[in-house]
Amino acid sequence: MANEQTAVFGGGCFWCMEAVFQRLTGVTHVESGYMGGRAEQATYRQVCNGDTGHVEVVRVTFDPDLINYRELLEVFFALHDPTTLNRQGNDAGEQYRSVIFYSDDEQQRMAENTIAELTAAKAFPEPIVTAVEPAGEFYVAEDYHQNYYNENSRQPYCMFTISPKLAKLEQKFAEKLRA
Repeated sequence: MANEQTAVFGGGCFWCMEAVFQRLTGVTHVESGYMGGRAEQATYRQVCNGDTGHVEVVRVTFDPDLINYRELLEVFFALHDPTTLNRQGNDAGEQYRSVIFYSDDEQQRMAENTIAELTAAKAFPEPIVTAVEPAGEFYVAEDYHQNYYNENSRQPYCMFTISPKLAKLEQKFAEKLRA
């Protein structure tokens, strides 16, 4: 599609974020990967060892006529804890930090404004620590990380961590979900 745009979010384990964004109407593709590090390459083993400074992220391709960037930000902030530094639940380390990687000035402005609005509204009991950074090199995660929840939904991590996020998505954003 000529009108497609991309967004990159880090909000803990990329399996969780991928499963959430895949279900939204207007999202045409979600890819798990790594961004934001200081190393020349990123693999799962390197990122998990803390050797690269990269974050587990999802690159979301979307049709802005069906879902806009602001709506993606709303989902992002609703389905992870943006107040914990380098942690989401039991997943701890720099690779799980909350970050929005923007691709242009408009995305940067919207991300920063959303954080300011959520802060002013006291939407969270603690300060938001989500970073807003320019997008850099995106390293595609290994094949076994792609479409993880859909292929492994009976795996314990999926059942206890991802399934509740999807239930929350269905409750809060039912109108944005694919039929």
